Amino acid sequence: MVYIFVLFCLCWWHLIVVFGESVSVTEGDSVTLHTDITKAHEAHDILWKFGSNSLIAKIKKQQQMFSTFDVPDGRFRDRLRLDNQTGFLTIINITTKHAGLYKLEITGVELSKEIFNVSVYARLPVPVIGSNSSQCLSSSSSSSSSQQNCSLVCSVVNLDRVTLSWYKGNSLLSSISVSDLSINLSLPLEVEYQDNNTYSCVLNNPISNQTQHLDISEFCHTCSAKIKKQQQIFSTFNVPDGRFRDRLRLDNHTGFLTIINITTEHAGLYKLEITGVELSKEIFNVSVYARLPAPAISSNSSQCLSSSSTQQNCSMVCSVVNVSHMTLSCLSLPLEVGYQDENTYSCVLNNSFTNRTQHLDISEFCHTCSGVFGESVSVTEGDSVTLNADFTETHEDDNIMWNFGTGNSSAHASHYQRFFTKSFFFVIIIIVVTA
Repeated sequence: MVYIFVLFCLCWWHLIVVFGESVSVTEGDSVTLHTDITKAHEAHDILWKFGSNSLIAKIKKQQQMFSTFDVPDGRFRDRLRLDNQTGFLTIINITTKHAGLYKLEITGVELSKEIFNVSVYARLPVPVIGSNSSQCLSSSSSSSSSQQNCSLVCSVVNLDRVTLSWYKGNSLLSSISVSDLSINLSLPLEVEYQDNNTYSCVLNNPISNQTQHLDISEFCHTCSAKIKKQQQIFSTFNVPDGRFRDRLRLDNHTGFLTIINITTEHAGLYKLEITGVELSKEIFNVSVYARLPAPAISSNSSQCLSSSSTQQNCSMVCSVVNVSHMTLSCLSLPLEVGYQDENTYSCVLNNSFTNRTQHLDISEFCHTCSGVFGESVSVTEGDSVTLNADFTETHEDDNIMWNFGTGNSSAHASHYQRFFTKSFFFVIIIIVVTA
């Protein structure tokens, strides 16, 4: 009978160890271990122990004693918080040193025990993707199947209880795991230079993960130019879309790369890699801006100020067409000026490093009418139009003059000795007919 009792007690104790509460937490966070509140209220004493029965917290309700204690190695110094009402125990700023078994003992009407198994995981870094070697695909190697693949590696440093994996989309390609040892992990991957699939490297433990997405163009790119000094090789290469054809100049002595007759297609990142005693890398971010045209100033409508008009302002608009990476600025857009305004106005088109300016000639767009508009004539673009002067009779010494716009350009009918005393004005409306 004694043997049966002992066996029962051992089985009961092992069940508590196995089925006690498991708590997982990330290093640097806080964790709270909870008591049964009903039992805590009825308790006389509450004891928290760590590891091999090291007392770290104690409540004696009758004596109103509420205490926390450190262990000999000092790992709990200033990290324990004890709730006097519930008996909850909180460990703040937790580290892997605080992982282990926490034992709760509540004494009162009966003895109650509970065990918490606390696991502390390192805060995960973002995995690092790199190439196994300095490499690029040149046009001369495109025929060799062995050189169609780009070798990559994803790595993390000094971690335990983690898994490192490569994914293609949502499909797992490969993975490697480590349990208790803190070691460096690396996982290789080979992709094609022109691969358009989505790849990612994922580092995870049971409670968190970190993902690094692969930008194939960053590591697996075609060479624009290459110098191998020992073999006396000095080469430039085009890319598959042909954008660098006859545009690259490589200085064999300095390694300087020149792109001639550059266009917006050549904007982007240019990566320089120099291998020798050590590997040196540099990145140039090239921005290409369109050559700026002079902005165009025009009036919002055909207008002039007559003596009978009450309108005192002239409306302008400054515009450009199909220009990117630029800012159009003027005093105001649209701009209104007085007909007799003598100030200087200009419209400026600029981008990050250049500008074009168009100065406003107010008299060109804002002028007073020299007569009253007469007949309106409409005509289709490409046709001819004849403007007829309504003369009842013309004398031999009359002079006839046609003026266009506001300038002094004129057409003379004949060299007469005096000007005709009347002025005739026609408004020509051009109608563009499209098929």
